[in-house]
Parts: sequence; structure tokens; C-alpha cells
Amino acid sequence: MSYHSNFQDQARAYLRRNEIWSLVRTSRSIRLQSVMIGGEPRDVTIRLVETRKKFDAARELVNDRYAWRGYGDTHEIPADPHHVTFTAEIGEEVVGTITLAVDSSAGLAIDKAFFAEVAAFRCLPGAKVCELTKFAFCPNIQSKELMAALFHIVFVYGSRARGGTDLFIEVNPRHVRFYESMLGFRRVGCLKQNESVAAPAQLMWLEVSEIRDQILKWGGGQPNGGRSLYPFFFSPTVEDGIYRRLAAAQPELIELHSDEEELAILAKAKWVATAAAQSPLAAATSLDRSPSNTPHLSVLAS
Repeated sequence: MSYHSNFQDQARAYLRRNEIWSLVRTSRSIRLQSVMIGGEPRDVTIRLVETRKKFDAARELVNDRYAWRGYGDTHEIPADPHHVTFTAEIGEEVVGTITLAVDSSAGLAIDKAFFAEVAAFRCLPGAKVCELTKFAFCPNIQSKELMAALFHIVFVYGSRARGGTDLFIEVNPRHVRFYESMLGFRRVGCLKQNESVAAPAQLMWLEVSEIRDQILKWGGGQPNGGRSLYPFFFSPTVEDGIYRRLAAAQPELIELHSDEEELAILAKAKWVATAAAQSPLAAATSLDRSPSNTPHLSVLAS
């Protein structure tokens, strides 16, 4: 009994120090150290969103940036098994977000304006189309490294965990050159009206196998001074570690009642303490990108 009480006290103290969210299973996050943002190195976390608090923060960021562009501020991020939202965080602040939508019987948001264009890809043998949507960054965050990390982690999940073959994004015409030069997207069809933001939109497409080719060529290397984001992507070896971290994640939010919450956080604290006692590698696995001026990446049980 004394051991149980002592463990509860230690667990609660551990949770208070580390601000662990009360989830039945661990959150999936990738921590990057020394990411250059505005000329200064910052520590960043890329997270697959699994809590209501982070989900709401991502939606608030999207609506803030969309409203600034005149696109309205009442947009929702779908929360279902076919949508997976990722955030980029500095400390507790969500500074960037993007959502990956995987095709299903319900279709994709791009179908509203570009159904015929996307249907031409759906009918190809073995095709599985996906869409990037609800992409937003804080205006004071200017970093190719961070943007590349977010896109690469979304690619890892979409291609390796969901089997995506064709990636689409619907953008305002003013952003077309960005996606062409930064990631190699191509235009599909002509401009159409996006009714949800009351603005013109261009459908863009990128074959997933092309992303893989670019990663094999440039990932983990030295930036070449061009506009492409691929030299800032992770190496294939580091990507494997990221995939192992994300593979077991499921796109669902968990909301616990108070009794369940107590059991969950105590169980999690016990697991962390036991793993750390047995082996430091059981609690955290670290991977380095080369060369030394690129971010240090840690795949952690957080």
C-alpha cells in the first residue's frame, strides 16, 4: 500500500513537471532541435494531433490566417478517420498546421470544384488520391527547414501508412508558383471558384513517387541555394525512424472521463519510469541528420 501511494505521488509530480496529456496511448510527435527560424535556432515539435486542445489550436490558427486573407473565420477541420492533422509547435504554441485527407466514399474537399479532374486519377489502376488542406503558418515564422519537416512528415504518413499515390492541393492562383518551385506540383485543369472561401482556385497535383525520387536525391543533404524544399527534407534513414514513430498512430481524438483519466496518466507515468530504468533507449531514441548544420531530430515517447 505504501508503495502504491508513493508511486501515485511520484507519478503526479512527474506529470506536473512534464505536462503530459491524459491519453490512453502516447501521442505521436517528432522533436527537432536547432531549426533555423528567423535566423535563430529554435526547438520545434511536429505532432500528429490527438487531443482536443491541439485540434482547437490548429483550427484557430487556420481561421486567423484565412480571415487575414479575407477567406472567412468559421472553417472547420474534419475530425474523422480519413483526415489527419499535423501541427508544428514551439513550446506550447501551435505555429503551423496542415491536414492530410485520404480518399474515401465520402470524397475529398477538392471534389466540390474539381470532381471531374480528380476522377480521372481515381480511375487509374492502383491509384489512391489524397489532398493537403487547411495549411497555415504564423506570419512571423519564416523557415524552409520547418516547412520542409512538416511536409516530409505528412508525406511519410500519407505514403507509407495510408498508401497514397497521388497528392492534390487546391490553392489560390497567387500561390501556384510557390508549390511549383518548392515541391514540384503541377497544375491540373483551369481556374475555378472555391465557394468555401469565395475566391478563385487552381488544382495542383504531385505524384507521390516523384516525392520519393526527390528525397532519395536531395534528402539530408546540403541546401543548394535554390527554391526547392527537398534539400531540407530528412534523409531516408531518418525517415525510417519517423515512420516507426507514426505507424501505430490512429487519426482519432480521445476524450476521457475523470476516472479513466486518472488510470491512464498513472499507467503512462509508470511505463515511462520503468522504461527509463531499464534502458534510456526504451524511453527515447535519437537520430541525427547530416551535415552538422541541419536540425537534430529526436523520436520520443512524449
